[in-house]
Amino acid sequence: MKNNATLHKWALGVVLGMSLGLTGCATGPDADPRDPLEPYNRAAYSFNDMVDEAVLKPLAGGYAYITPDIVDRGITNFFDNLRDVRSAINNLLQLKIGRAFSDVGRVAINSTIGILGLMDVASNMNLPSYKEDFGQTLGVWGFDSGPFIVLPLFGPSSARDGVGLVADWFTDPVTYIEDDTLRWSLRGLNIVDTRADLLNASRVVDEGALDPYAFIRDAYLQRRQTQVYDGNPPE
Repeated sequence: MKNNATLHKWALGVVLGMSLGLTGCATGPDADPRDPLEPYNRAAYSFNDMVDEAVLKPLAGGYAYITPDIVDRGITNFFDNLRDVRSAINNLLQLKIGRAFSDVGRVAINSTIGILGLMDVASNMNLPSYKEDFGQTLGVWGFDSGPFIVLPLFGPSSARDGVGLVADWFTDPVTYIEDDTLRWSLRGLNIVDTRADLLNASRVVDEGALDPYAFIRDAYLQRRQTQVYDGNPPE
């Protein structure tokens, strides 16, 4: 009964937060202008945190415990190699032709010599990894990030990056695997592997940030600004 009551409180919090956020409430003189949907965002953040604590973090911890470092590195490299496909497309859309060719070279080398991307041979051949996505491409095209948004289950985002996620889905090679079991197994493995790689970072946030939500919001927006301007954002 106690667990049911807790779940009901979380659900009510999400619904109320969405209602307040979507009606433009929650602001006040000290509100962050980048975050007009803060009540909804905080509710969504709390929901995501609950799911993370109950499901993702235990799975990631178990995965990190039983997976040898060399295997963990290989799995991370495999998914990084797939992301280089998306990066090549977005660098081309941004007219960064040299970077696009670099990404194509990375995919070609790591998929062959690197055994399906399990080894990152390309980095040792001075082919850097850029990891561009469609949200960054929209930013380069002049689209403002828009309001900060916390997406349920997906985490921090923005209006621009939320649109970019749709394009990213269709430029992910895993999307085109016809076998449902294999496709969703790879997606699940990617989520758990990524979460395992972030265990230490999340521990620092939990222990050191007075307001974890605000810390993650500010870090996300600053990081995306830096990525859009290739490390040289305007003052």
